[in-house]
Amino acid sequence: MEALNRSLFLWINATPDTPAWLISLATLVARDLITIVPVLIVALWLWGPRSQVGSQRRLVLKTAIALACALTVSWLIGSLYPHPRPFVIGLGHQFLAHDATESYPSNHGTIIFTFAIAFFCWHRAWSGVVLLAAGLAIAWSRIFLGVHWPMDMLGGLLLGMLSCLVAQVTWHFCGRRLLHNISSLYRLLFAFPIRKGWVRE
Repeated sequence: MEALNRSLFLWINATPDTPAWLISLATLVARDLITIVPVLIVALWLWGPRSQVGSQRRLVLKTAIALACALTVSWLIGSLYPHPRPFVIGLGHQFLAHDATESYPSNHGTIIFTFAIAFFCWHRAWSGVVLLAAGLAIAWSRIFLGVHWPMDMLGGLLLGMLSCLVAQVTWHFCGRRLLHNISSLYRLLFAFPIRKGWVRE
């Protein structure tokens, strides 16, 4: 498996002969495309058609549970079974500055794939597909730039799937109560902008 991991990495990884524009594009995708996650979470909670705000907020909370689960497990795996990044062992070429932290599973991959699977399961299939495409672009870019292995991204995808399953089970037992409590806190903290009509109640 490790041999396959290294072979795939070297096949995807950029080289000094790679065009500068492609390195720049990959850098933009690797660093900035992940911001779609917090932007969508905030937008779905604060705004939207009045008839859909309730379902949007259920989606946000389910996704938040899945992300919390995924990142916790990711941290545990990285702490208990550390795996060096490609540049740490001197393999391939690195074009993106990064600390020499544990590589498996990729936090970027874990976040975007969890988000994509959540939207596919609890929102619309097309939105999940679009986010999955964004996830694949992020996965490619971070391997291409030499800071992750292909298996790091596969690990993030599998962890995203498992975490969404955990979130669905958790929601079955305490989701309604959680939504009620967080909505009450939100109305208290955002009373002024709600009253002004800047955000939904």
